[in-house]
Amino acid sequence: MPSSAPRAPLAPIIQPEAIEAESFRIIEAEMGPHEFSVIEWPIVQRAIHSTADFDLGRSIVFHPRAVEAGIAAIRKGCDIVADVQMVQAGISAWLLEPFGGKVRCYMADPDIAERAKAEGTTRAIQCMRKGAREAPGALYAIGNAPTALLELVRLIEDGEAEVSLVIGVPVGFVSAADSKLKLTEQGLVPYITNRGRKGGTPVAVSMTNALLRMAQKGR
Repeated sequence: MPSSAPRAPLAPIIQPEAIEAESFRIIEAEMGPHEFSVIEWPIVQRAIHSTADFDLGRSIVFHPRAVEAGIAAIRKGCDIVADVQMVQAGISAWLLEPFGGKVRCYMADPDIAERAKAEGTTRAIQCMRKGAREAPGALYAIGNAPTALLELVRLIEDGEAEVSLVIGVPVGFVSAADSKLKLTEQGLVPYITNRGRKGGTPVAVSMTNALLRMAQKGR
């Protein structure tokens, strides 16, 4: 007869490195077969790790040169422009600084609010315009504002912004999916995005930090 004695609880994993390793093992097992390349998978893996959302992971789309372009730009000392301060705060600036770059976000700048009010636009739109003026060659990490991504695509297509890579994963119900589609349709700048409404700060941050780690390893 089976024993009725209660089973001892499994010992919790408390070491950070062990927790991360076990998380990645679970992600590998539950994701199953996929078509992401060897250099794309670490970015997808980090996005799933930050959200526990396999559907989001499966919806990620890479431009063919996205990863290489992002790593090259980081190693050349590009700045990273974040759409909101939450994204800026989450990006590991200490990984970027040795290459000479800075993480920028203009959302709290007084001139941004003034221009947005005067021109009847969102502050996110004005942030992209300021980034185009002040951070040529930047990598953009957009996780919250679809209007930021739509404006950045416009700036790129009109030749007003020099951009190395766009990580465009805004979350939301209004224009989020459309802005990502627009990003994939422009043919001038490499991108990493995903299909649909999902996205957000954790996704943009995890993807950016994955690229920073990849750039660091190759030094």
